Amino acid sequence: MTNKVQELRPRHAESEKITINLGYVDLGQVDLLVREGFYSNRTDFIRTAIRNQIDRHDEALKKSLARHQMDLGLRRYSRADLEAAQKAGEMLHIQVLGMAVIAEDVSAELARSTIASLQVLGALQAGPAVKAALADRIL
Repeated sequence: MTNKVQELRPRHAESEKITINLGYVDLGQVDLLVREGFYSNRTDFIRTAIRNQIDRHDEALKKSLARHQMDLGLRRYSRADLEAAQKAGEMLHIQVLGMAVIAEDVSAELARSTIASLQVLGALQAGPAVKAALADRIL
């Protein structure tokens, strides 16, 4: 008997991998702090440093979010959402700080006919055809 496991909902990564370059002295200091037990590993140190800087600029970030009228966090756009906009004759101006997800069942044609502009600070998850169809509208 074979076990069949079917994923009902695709899992989305909760983080994005980035690459940074550090000087040898900075990297050595990070490694020393890790060895001394201040951080569990390099990634823990870098995440903590980034969060501290974000906290330091919290007020400026809040003002900027309000000024740019961006959605904060994870924002999903389903085929039904886009079809409703199409039916209403509306064009969407999507602005997200975090992650924007355009559902896998959204066609390139539907995306192009309903999304006027797309600005994502963070990560955009959409099929290759949808990304290609919106390439000239991604800010």
